[in-house]
Amino acid sequence: MSHEDQGAAPAEPAEETRRTTLALRYAGASQVVTDGGAATLALFGDVQRGDVRAGGRIRDPLLVREALSALHEVVKSDFRYVPKDRAAYLAYRRMRTQAAGLSLLDAQRAYVEWIAQNDPLAFLVLDPIVSVHPDQLLFEVFGKDEGCYAKLGIDWSAIESEGQGEDARRHGTTNIDFSDALFDGVQRMRSYRETRLSVGREAVALRTAEPGATHEVLEKKVTVPDAWLRGFLQVQSAATLPRTVVTIAPIDLYNALRHLRLTADPKKGGRGVRVELIPGEAPRLVLEPWELVIATTAGPYLGRAPQVVRVWGRRRLMLLKRLLPFAQSVELHLLGSGLPSFYVLRAGPVTFTLGLSGFTSSSWAQAVSLDLLLQRRAADAGALDAVLAILGERWAASASAIAADLGLPAPSVLAALQVGCQRGVVMFDVAADVYRFRPLTGVPLDPGRLEFRNDRERRAHDLCAAGAVTIVTENRVHDLGLELTGKVVVTAEKREYRPELLLDDDGRVKKAACTCAFFRKHQLKEGPCEHLVALRLAEAREAAARRAQRGSARTTVVIETRTYARRHDRGEDVVQVALDRRRVKVRWGLRGQPPRVQALAFNSVEDAQAAYFARVDDLERRGYLDATAT
Repeated sequence: MSHEDQGAAPAEPAEETRRTTLALRYAGASQVVTDGGAATLALFGDVQRGDVRAGGRIRDPLLVREALSALHEVVKSDFRYVPKDRAAYLAYRRMRTQAAGLSLLDAQRAYVEWIAQNDPLAFLVLDPIVSVHPDQLLFEVFGKDEGCYAKLGIDWSAIESEGQGEDARRHGTTNIDFSDALFDGVQRMRSYRETRLSVGREAVALRTAEPGATHEVLEKKVTVPDAWLRGFLQVQSAATLPRTVVTIAPIDLYNALRHLRLTADPKKGGRGVRVELIPGEAPRLVLEPWELVIATTAGPYLGRAPQVVRVWGRRRLMLLKRLLPFAQSVELHLLGSGLPSFYVLRAGPVTFTLGLSGFTSSSWAQAVSLDLLLQRRAADAGALDAVLAILGERWAASASAIAADLGLPAPSVLAALQVGCQRGVVMFDVAADVYRFRPLTGVPLDPGRLEFRNDRERRAHDLCAAGAVTIVTENRVHDLGLELTGKVVVTAEKREYRPELLLDDDGRVKKAACTCAFFRKHQLKEGPCEHLVALRLAEAREAAARRAQRGSARTTVVIETRTYARRHDRGEDVVQVALDRRRVKVRWGLRGQPPRVQALAFNSVEDAQAAYFARVDDLERRGYLDATAT
């Protein structure tokens, strides 16, 4: 009698969403104040943080206006799918009837109270983080849907300083109140009107303020889920990973956005963008599922190896539309298929970096893959303190420069920097390729709370570390994906669970099941159980190990699948070669059409390996690109 047939364990209660409360206090509301023919963009910092100060005359108000407008689009962005539901409309009608006799103030108070009880995430907008550094004025924001990170950098050459020494500029990090009123004021900035910028925690920046006038203190208490903070830190720290950098012209990105604006996404078919890179040739952008090829015009790809990288979240690139006409170049920083990607727009003294998670609504399956790439072990305390000390003095430095100054090995410095990023103390500036000292909040974050999304994920990592997870079967089905069946032995419960997963070719979960009581009660409504997460972790680790073995110890590879593609006038040929111990299966044909299939069986694993790698070498010799999802 198996363990699954025994009495069911008591169902676990659903875990509550852990939240972090951030208290922000401003001496006034940030705004744009006009005085005759001049205007002042006054940004009030958090009075509870350090005295961060900067100011001066903006040389190009239009460029700064459009950059700040794009930043506002990101901080307000929410691309999550919202199904049709009349419950919210009926609740609105009921609330409107009840508030018919109330005054305006009472009606607003009733609305805010209803939102706080029924939709606490509606007002989840963390004010932008502003850093005054010796080389730039930096703004950082994160979208409401946990899918977009943006960093705006303005060189001091764009701002004509009006003072000297500490009175003109004080380095540090603070928050500013980026309200709709401030956004409306930014829209009134004009090129013919002299515009000044003032960042600080005092109200002295308002030139129209009457002598002795006082400003009402603006207090905010923002309660954000830990998962939101963790997503902010993870997407930003993912920039520290090895990446491929491609430069395209702004018109190339415009052509892609134009097609997306004029054409609706079909219900079926891929919704990604494939970036085809061949050394010596111009990069190509391929929009799915139309297979529209956009040949870029900025120059050839200078990398050494050909590759195909598939990225998602293309609709979120619309957030760049206001700044795109001012851009002189666009850089794509690609980590790999399904992983976060970064887009850097350079417009003279202004650089705008947009970081996108793998998918608009990144599921736990993709997040698990990203977790494995990021530094998780604790860095050496001495190395971390030394790195933070030198960044606190310089504010910005490259990893190689820090390692040279400290005399520490480069791997130790990189580990410390990535741990600093995940703790919210350090940020990596993709556009400048340097690390910056930037405390995310005024109080230190608890790394223990943000290391895992919930207790189930923590238990899943413990199960994998204890060797309690085994992949029983691994079967790749054409047009469906990868079927996984695992066995998880929980010694403390004296039980054995059987999780099952179906992952599509992009790594997303299409089907999941488990024999535990938590899954039987909640399915996936409360998130996956620890056994499903443990199975996904085990599969991701085995896949990473197989990728590390590529090109070296081929005799150790017994299960592997590679996809190759080659473009020609009639379309794109796609060849998928799969090795499964003593079997080799080959699928080939034009993309979008049913492929032909050939299945081969061999007497030994060695013969199957030889046949598999012979086909792989032949495809690479014939100019096929490796389009295997990483």
